[in-house]
Amino acid sequence: MAYSTASCGSHPLDLIPLFRRWPRSHFRNLVYTGVWNTLIAVFLTGAGLMFDRRGGGFLTHFVPVWLISNLIGYMVHGTLTVLEYLLRGWPSRIKGLAAALYHVAVIASCVLIGIGIGNALLKGFHPFHYLERATAMAPLVPFALLMALFIFTVLALSERRIANETLAARQSEQIAAAAQLLAEARLRGLQAQIEPHFLYNTLANVLSLIDTQPAKARHMLERFIDFLRASLTASRAAHATLGAELDLAAAYLDVLTVRMGERLRYRIEADGAARAATIAPMLLQPIVENAVMHGLEPKVDGGEIVLRALFDGEHLRIEVADTGAGLSAAPPRAGGGVGLANLRARLRSLYGAGAQLQLLENQLFGMTVRVLLPMEMVSPSTNPPP
Repeated sequence: MAYSTASCGSHPLDLIPLFRRWPRSHFRNLVYTGVWNTLIAVFLTGAGLMFDRRGGGFLTHFVPVWLISNLIGYMVHGTLTVLEYLLRGWPSRIKGLAAALYHVAVIASCVLIGIGIGNALLKGFHPFHYLERATAMAPLVPFALLMALFIFTVLALSERRIANETLAARQSEQIAAAAQLLAEARLRGLQAQIEPHFLYNTLANVLSLIDTQPAKARHMLERFIDFLRASLTASRAAHATLGAELDLAAAYLDVLTVRMGERLRYRIEADGAARAATIAPMLLQPIVENAVMHGLEPKVDGGEIVLRALFDGEHLRIEVADTGAGLSAAPPRAGGGVGLANLRARLRSLYGAGAQLQLLENQLFGMTVRVLLPMEMVSPSTNPPP
């Protein structure tokens, strides 16, 4: 004896966790109605045997009860589904006492009709034999109302559980979205702190080179314009290719190469498949800036930065290795570690637990920052991260 307030809505069996594993559908509710009807029949048969002194086996009592239970259950299910369609969803929109009265009235009517038809069929009469005799059906009205209240209560509890789970899921989504926005805001804040210094230092170097080395000043300014253009595009985009991020890093390092001279050398090692990977923008830039600021600048003779990217089977592996001062030898600086901490939070927000940020001390000099991104989330054939 089960029903759903919509054609594929909730079901009394949804109160049991095991039955919630099957997603709601028309077919599922029909199957669950049969299971529910059988459970009701087993319960009523067992209760009847406890008080029936006439004897007889379980099946002797179970079969007629099961037949009537299915007649009632599928009649309730079908009636409410048809009324939902004919009344254009009005039953689902009513609340409170009106909803209770509507459903109890419909279910109680189906219980009476089902019992009448079932008993008539079992005794060999035509289906409406008892329904035509009001005096025969009157004693069953209290039982029908009781069953209707029971079914309505069970379904109301199921609907409330679904509403609570939906609300909890929405709150979880909002929390995840807020965490992502916070990570993005931290990234923008870090950019706002770094870019003015980079801007002023670059312009000051261009001015100092204009008179003595105009070709060098022109090259520095051209690469600086490339960096600004790419940086502005990346900051406004929802996603980017790794190749574009590597080009952005190259423009940044070219500008610094003019200022630092032989103290800064770099190279990029990435094949076409890795460059085509789709990633969130500005993931690589903070790592490169960190390698220059905390690795090469504190070291008198500078060093080399190597950017590597490849697919290793399960991940897109991106590495920024430097031969700078390293973790232990680098002197503390204001804001040190903030960029990588923000990047770690951003990776967790965008890619979940499948993303990793690893800091590795190189055997001879410097360190390597390794980013591992799940391959299924960065492949060009899949949707990019939000």
